[in-house]
Amino acid sequence: MRWFKPNLRGSLYALLARVHPPEPETTVLEYSVENIREAMLLLLADSPGAASPVVTRRVRYAVDVQALWYLRGDVMAVLAGGHGEAVAREKIDTLTEMFEDHLPRGLKSRPGPLHAPGKHD
Repeated sequence: MRWFKPNLRGSLYALLARVHPPEPETTVLEYSVENIREAMLLLLADSPGAASPVVTRRVRYAVDVQALWYLRGDVMAVLAGGHGEAVAREKIDTLTEMFEDHLPRGLKSRPGPLHAPGKHD
């Protein structure tokens, strides 16, 4: 029985093992999907009156970050009913910032209006 049998495959693995994997990106996701879900549930729980159990259930069981993204409108409606639209908008804007690195570029909110200022159709 040879314990130290030279092996080409073992040698290649040994060489590759010494190559360090690339360092992870310096930008680590600040918020996880669960952090976003919890923030949405806290907003719903803090709304005056009874928060919609349907919206709460939909947030709780959303399958991914995109589903949570699309539920922002429902959360906004519940918050606006309890706090007023201006306060609800501020809370939703804070929530929207949490989605920063989680969504494809096409799903992010537009920073401004669709048309150029001063040009109306």
